[in-house]
Amino acid sequence: MATVIEGRAVRLRRAVPGDAERFREILGHPAVAHWWGDPHEGAAETCDPPEGVRGYAIESGGTVVGLIQSCEENTPEYRSAGLDIAVHADRHGRGIGGDALHTLARHLIEVAGHHRLTIDPAVDNERAIRLYRRLGFRPVGVMRQYERRPDGTLRDGLLMDLLAADLVAPDHP
Repeated sequence: MATVIEGRAVRLRRAVPGDAERFREILGHPAVAHWWGDPHEGAAETCDPPEGVRGYAIESGGTVVGLIQSCEENTPEYRSAGLDIAVHADRHGRGIGGDALHTLARHLIEVAGHHRLTIDPAVDNERAIRLYRRLGFRPVGVMRQYERRPDGTLRDGLLMDLLAADLVAPDHP
């Protein structure tokens, strides 16, 4: 898999251990941590991902502004990939997340040969869900009590998927 993937306004490069501090900062911002949870765990997994997961730093203007991951299912009958993303709260609403998701999705479809992608935001993460819909993701269903939060509460998740033909380029940046 490529170590650098160029988007319209972002550059995705494989995460390295030196990114951990910046990732913790991004994931620790209250507006991001609400959806992601423990910033240390998220940063560590992105920088040193388990088998089948790829972690990337999202760069814009030469600065790391977020992180994005893919988890690939390579069994021939089920080739697909899941995505996860976090963008620093100071960069929300600027098209960074949309460009990063589109860039990685296009790569996973065109280069890696996946025909289906999934993403699973919390059901009440309306901003993320709107973005994912604009890119072509469609709701599949609610996964009840899907995620255990650091305080022990359970939160529902919305499973969304995108088929290769559904991918839409973001309307900006």
